[in-house]
This record gives sequence, C-alpha cells and structure tokens, in this order.
Amino acid sequence: MNWMESVSYSILVPYGPVLDPLELAGLASLNCEMMLRGAGERNSRQFLQFLENLGCETTEAVAHLHTGFGASMLAEHLLASLDLLADQIRRPHFPEEQLEIAKQVVKQDIFSLEDDPPHRVMLELQHHFLPDPWGRSNLGSLESIDRIEITDIRRQHRRYFQPEGTILSIAGKFDWAAVCDKVGELFADWEPQPLVLPEEKIIGSKLVHLPCDSLQTHIGVAFPCVPLRSPDYMLAWGGVGILSGGMSCRLFNEIREKRGLCYSVYAAYSSLKDHAGTYCYCGTGTERAQETLEVLITELNRLRWGVNDGELNRFKIRAKSTLIMQQESTGSRSGMMTQDWYHLGRVRTLAEIESAINSLTKSAINNYFANHPPGPFHIVTLGPEPLQSPLTT
Repeated sequence: MNWMESVSYSILVPYGPVLDPLELAGLASLNCEMMLRGAGERNSRQFLQFLENLGCETTEAVAHLHTGFGASMLAEHLLASLDLLADQIRRPHFPEEQLEIAKQVVKQDIFSLEDDPPHRVMLELQHHFLPDPWGRSNLGSLESIDRIEITDIRRQHRRYFQPEGTILSIAGKFDWAAVCDKVGELFADWEPQPLVLPEEKIIGSKLVHLPCDSLQTHIGVAFPCVPLRSPDYMLAWGGVGILSGGMSCRLFNEIREKRGLCYSVYAAYSSLKDHAGTYCYCGTGTERAQETLEVLITELNRLRWGVNDGELNRFKIRAKSTLIMQQESTGSRSGMMTQDWYHLGRVRTLAEIESAINSLTKSAINNYFANHPPGPFHIVTLGPEPLQSPLTT
C-alpha cells in the first residue's frame, strides 16, 4: 500500500484458551497481560517507553486458539518495531513481582461482566453453541485466576509460543526484501513444536436462562453456518448481512422499527476453522421479551423463503463500502490478511473479494438458505424470568 505513509503488522500465535487446563481457565489472557511487562533487554517501563518513542498504536487479544498482537506506526519505524515484537514474542520477562497486579487487570474484565449483560449473554451463548473447548471464554473465573502461578505462565509460553502455525502479516508502506531479511534475522532460529489440538466435547444445551433481577431481558440466539473456507461462505455471509448491518435490514426494521420490541438488535457471522455460526442479540423490556424472542426466531426462519433484489443491492453497497474503508487502514488490512491465511492458506486481494460480492445473486442466496435453513437454534436469555422456546410452543 505504497500510497500510505503508515504500516501495520499483525501476528497470530496458536495459543489460546482452548489449550489451557479447565482448572486454570484464563491462563492465556494472563499470559498475554504479562507479556506486556518487559521483554528482551527492556524492563516493563522501558518496553512501553520504546513503543511510545516509535509512535506505535498497539493492540492485543486472546480468543479461542490464538493470541494476537498488532501495531500501527509510521513506515520508517517498522524494522525497529519488529525488533521489539521479537523480544515480546520470544523473550518476555514474566516478572513474578508483577503477577498479582496482572491478575487484578484480568479480574477487572471478569467484574465488568456484571455491568455488561449483553457481553455476558453472548459469552454464555458461545459456551453452549460451540463444542468444548472452543466455546470457552478467554476470561476464566476469579477462582481459576487465583490458582495460576508464574510457573504455569512460563510453562505454557515455552510450549505454545513457537513458529508452527504462527502467522505474521504486514500491510502499508514498506520494502518487502528488507522485511523478509529482518524477519529471518529475528525468527530463523525459533524452534518449532508440534501443535496437538484437544478433543472436542459437545455441550449443546438448546435453551439456557441466567437469572438476573432487572427490568430488561437480554436474548442471544445462534445457529450453525458453513465456515469461512467453504465455497458457500459468501452466500451465508450475504444472508447475515441482509438480516443485520443497517437501519433498513430485516431485524432492525421488523423487530425495532415496526413493533418497537427492543432497543438493540443485531446478527453477526463468526467463523473458526471448522465451526461457524450466526450470532444474534436482542435487548428488550421484560414485559415484551417473549414476543421479542418469537419475532426474532420468525425472522431468522424467514431467510429460507428468500431475499429480494432491494435487500441484496443494499447489502452489496454496504459490503463494498467496508472494503473501501479497509483500503484506508493498514491495521484493518493486516488483520484481514492473518485471518485469510489461517482459514484459507492464502490472502485474498480486495479486488477478489469485491468480485465475489458483485457476483452474488438473489437466486444463489435463496438456494443456499433453502438447502441450509437456519437452525437448530441455541438460545440464552438473561433476565428475571426464563422464556419459552418458540420451537416447542
């Protein structure tokens, strides 16, 4: 992206909550937090100061199978920032005297769930919808965080932070040959280890209620879709985009605007390597919660009867607008590249994605949902009273 003056990198390391012992849930998140507290020749303060001196805007995240780090900066600082990245990934200090402070940071995320019912509902929905361990939250629990010792963090880092399955992507203004030489210098002697994934266990509860003394009810619904690597991915994604994504989309229009049933509603597609789904959320008043759930399920089922030309055209416009904005963000582009490589083993060009969007037809989407109707549904509610599943009434 030589028209830019900035550059971004994203790195995914195959270590996340699916690889942690259940009794030490949250270990991957604590590992990530501790990796920010000094690395290589720099202590915690020096490490953060060096980032600021480079003008780096950084991100870090832990989910499912991966720990991810990203940074955006002026193009001239890329090689120096890669030095810091190599220290952070390969030579973190894990200072034991800062472990309790790091635990408090992770615990604050757990405490915050009490003030964030939508997030709590969607975490519980993921837990029941995906097979264990893929549905585990990255947060863990207060009890499991307390059990973690510095030796647990160091052990997991030695075992899983390695090049097998690690993906590094760079987008923006940079010299490819110089970057390849630098990455080779920093990582060529990194010893790989085999990555063995745990066995899956189906939990699969279809209707779960979380009691909460509240005037609101929060509803989460999920159903399976084809994963991103499927040839039918774009059709499934298009259907979800017609459900949600703007004020003219079905869920917003039918549930909020026409009936006034909720203050918030959306649907989103999410894919792991082998498991994918559409996740829906509604926030509503308790007195109309049952009706809201019934209308939501009705609208999801209505996908099997097809979409119309106007809906498809509006989706295409939104999707292509998103692509254009990604061309203006090196961080968005580098993040998309790591996901493409993980799911597809290659990187799609923006022109390829635009062509796929343009080629979507009403008949292709309608045929897909006729053959892959939404369901079975997993439902999680949070509020004062449980709701009845519309599928059994």
